[in-house]
Amino acid sequence: MVVTAIAAPAESNYDRKSELMAIDRSKSGIKGLVDAGLAKLPRVFVHDHLDLQIKSGPPPAGVHIPVIDFASVNTDSTRRAEIIDEIRNACTKWGFFQLVNHGIPVTTLEEMINGIRRFNEQDPEAKEQLYSREESKKVTFNTKIDMSQALAAYWRDTLTCVMAPNPPAPEEIPEACRDILLDYTNNVMDLGHTLFELLSESLGLNPNHLKDIGCTEGLYVMGHYSPACPEPELTMGTGIHTDSGFLTVLLQDQIGGLQVLHDNQWIDVTPIPGALIINLGDLLQLISNDKYISVYHRVLARNVGPRISIASFFRTYIQPENALTMYGPIKELVSEDNPRIYKETNVVDYFKFKHVKGVEGTSALAHFKL
Repeated sequence: MVVTAIAAPAESNYDRKSELMAIDRSKSGIKGLVDAGLAKLPRVFVHDHLDLQIKSGPPPAGVHIPVIDFASVNTDSTRRAEIIDEIRNACTKWGFFQLVNHGIPVTTLEEMINGIRRFNEQDPEAKEQLYSREESKKVTFNTKIDMSQALAAYWRDTLTCVMAPNPPAPEEIPEACRDILLDYTNNVMDLGHTLFELLSESLGLNPNHLKDIGCTEGLYVMGHYSPACPEPELTMGTGIHTDSGFLTVLLQDQIGGLQVLHDNQWIDVTPIPGALIINLGDLLQLISNDKYISVYHRVLARNVGPRISIASFFRTYIQPENALTMYGPIKELVSEDNPRIYKETNVVDYFKFKHVKGVEGTSALAHFKL
């Protein structure tokens, strides 16, 4: 299915590029606009191009994102088998699930959210030195703007850190969140190893299979900060998209706004205190040969805030050396009855196609089908 995004109509007196460049030159992000007394959205944030024709609202009774309890996953073999079945069901039907009793202390989760808050709410001068769109840098801060296509900007500021396999030097990480980011991402890496073991088993593979082919090698962390929006009905926190990597671990606060497309309806992902949200990415759908799915999701803007979330993507950094590893459907999942659906690709080529040629709301996976 394709969710269409249509370019906003041109306005004769509207210079989009100048408005984008002015936001970038300020290096203060959306929070800088809000702090300056913004009462009306700049034109570049207005999303009047969306043509969804998809219902949004309360789901039918009994329809909700699966919640999986990880208690005893490593100590009770019977419960572990049940968890594997629950993961298989969630990955087949939803591509998303919420995880409770995952082993990361609630205090760590809360401090991670507070760390992103501290970074964004410190003096603007402390953030300006990190403001950049250079993909070669391991630590950057910027406002989400598509500089090449005529799509609206998103209502969020983002701190991005490439944490694995070659993390930045500690002094490169902002002091406001340095210690907690290192602690939190170590916890997420450990959780990721467990998740990929269970995913492997749920696919009928050796527990180490997904780790052995490199699914746990890279971790790309984005801390999002979305101030209260003066006109939330006109913009989006994040547009309609699927994640590109293998798997995402999302920590969100209690404000909400995340929605998942399920059975052609947007379903709210209701925040659960202490929970983490797990969703599969395009590359996992590709290597599983469509046994598991990567699904569309989006984040609505809110008139309350700030909304804070931290997305940790298990995928390698988009550098030339990562073009050497090719990914295609796992041979154990392919048979005469279930032939290969996709050709092989690498992380670099996949990301280039999706983020340079791709369009919001359009799956990049179709391009890689045989």
